[in-house]
Amino acid sequence: MPVFDFNDTSEVNAPSECTYTTYQSSHATASPDQPILVLDNRRRAWKHHSCGLFTNPIKRTAFEFKDEDGTASADILQIDARFVSLLRWLGENHINVRLSGENRENGYAVYRIREIAFGGGTKLSAEDGFLQFMIDRLFASSAPTDEQEDEDQMEDADDMKLTSLQSITDFMTCAGRTLPDNIRLWARRNLAVARSHEVSPEERRHAQRALSIMMNIQWKSNYFEAIDPREARRILDEELYGMERVKQRIIETIIQINRTHTLPAYGLLLVGPAGTGKSQIAYAVARILKLPWTTLDMSSINDPEQLTGSSRIYANAKPGIIMEAFSMAGESNLVFIINELDKAAAGKGNGNPADVLLTLLDNLGFTDNYIECMVPTVGVYPIATANDKDQISAPLMSRFAVIDIPDYTAEEKKIIFSRYSLPKVLKRMSLHENECIITDEALDAVIGKYADTTGIRDLEQAAEHLAANALYQIEVDGVREVRFDGEMVRKLLG
Repeated sequence: MPVFDFNDTSEVNAPSECTYTTYQSSHATASPDQPILVLDNRRRAWKHHSCGLFTNPIKRTAFEFKDEDGTASADILQIDARFVSLLRWLGENHINVRLSGENRENGYAVYRIREIAFGGGTKLSAEDGFLQFMIDRLFASSAPTDEQEDEDQMEDADDMKLTSLQSITDFMTCAGRTLPDNIRLWARRNLAVARSHEVSPEERRHAQRALSIMMNIQWKSNYFEAIDPREARRILDEELYGMERVKQRIIETIIQINRTHTLPAYGLLLVGPAGTGKSQIAYAVARILKLPWTTLDMSSINDPEQLTGSSRIYANAKPGIIMEAFSMAGESNLVFIINELDKAAAGKGNGNPADVLLTLLDNLGFTDNYIECMVPTVGVYPIATANDKDQISAPLMSRFAVIDIPDYTAEEKKIIFSRYSLPKVLKRMSLHENECIITDEALDAVIGKYADTTGIRDLEQAAEHLAANALYQIEVDGVREVRFDGEMVRKLLG
């Protein structure tokens, strides 16, 4: 009977050995001074152009040089952190490459990597230079953050997506009770369709896609935790100047949520001239509620089907924008920001997009034509913006608490320009306040220039223009500061 002795067996399962350290670099090109990687050259000096391949990283992090006198290996000592994954991919796939480098005291500094055929100089993977494309992209990227590896760290559940029938089936078995009753019954029916061989492959594909969308949404209850009114007020003051009536209405909503732990029955409709900060208010409310948000731009929606989705009878059927918003948010509680609601009645298709919104706003549930299941909307808080409320139908208006936002006065515009718009622009351009000085006369000239325009967008553009001019004078003319007076502002802004 043969006896096998495994004592001399090669170390197939030996742990991999990492020989290198990484360093952070943001250089857009490589050179001997800023190489992609550094190889060990203590045993011998390597040629300027050397061919070979990177070893499989599960064994050792090294490069095998192929020369006339055979094969020699050199450990990788250092790698630009941006290229770690690329070198691992080259090693795992045994890609033959040619290195260009220079021998230095600290090692062989590699600054160029080219793909070659075995024993020759022609490219392998693509005529379009796939490897060079990847290298150029990595050079254009920023240095990755240095993350400490935690062996006890659990995988984030948010990274997991239910896409296969097996994973969806397992989820239904283990956590089906967490779903609303109507969605659980709907999922069982669609799971049967996706598994059935009595329906067309197209129907099975649509059923599986619809299941994947619905199962990856966390269906939350309509219970909302209390919100700190003082923190809410701080956020509003940080985002908006003035608008005390608007802030008061939002704080009242917060107090109502804290008492009832449910969202108000009506959303907000912000009506006012362009540029008065209506969308900014909506984003601030979403931040206060700590909910994901999505936007519906009604000016770009011409057909109700864009909102409701298309029926599965079509091969290219897909969900509507509203259902996709739930999918992107990953949960059923979110803020819908409906921009330009007054444009919703201008549908050019086979219906009125505004009518679709009525079911979404009633908090009774929304049904997508592709999903074919009623989605609960009790956790949806709608905030709409409009320039002209006369263009909004009465049924749609009745679903909102309307807040009229007046235009800013000249004094308010002065404060917004000097305290908000200009400092924000200066910070973005890395300018100090004492490098771009706006005198009172210059401030009056800016406000007078845009006295007949609504909102503050023109003021922000003026701040951008003045700061850019100051930066030009500092960098080109060598001045230390630029002080704008009224005449300079009028000449610069035209």
